Amino acid sequence: QVQLVESGGGLVQAGGSLRLSCAASGRTFSSYAMGWFRQAPGKEREFVAGVSWSAGNIYYADSVKGRFTISRDNDKKTVYLQMNSLKPEDTAVYYCAASLGRVTMNPSTYYYWGQGTQVTVSS
Repeated sequence: QVQLVESGGGLVQAGGSLRLSCAASGRTFSSYAMGWFRQAPGKEREFVAGVSWSAGNIYYADSVKGRFTISRDNDKKTVYLQMNSLKPEDTAVYYCAASLGRVTMNPSTYYYWGQGTQVTVSS
């Protein structure tokens, strides 16, 4: 079993940066593909970025390419999301999730989820 705890959210002005962290418990963290998703009020949860267990495969949503960077440290059991050049439309609750399969953009393929961290970008 894996438990995930996100941190690093907050309020930032447009153009600013934030770094989200997702700390995992459990001995098999390195076996999981990890993803970041977000959900804005009134909208469906959407894929943001994903990284395979070895970090050999990394994917981004088109809306964040060139601005966000996902990374993982298996020794620290932590996955990160560096968010630069933030826009008001990035405002959402951000969730990290773990999947035993390959990285996908489909949230239903991720079995473990964190509680989420709020990111608010002011204009």
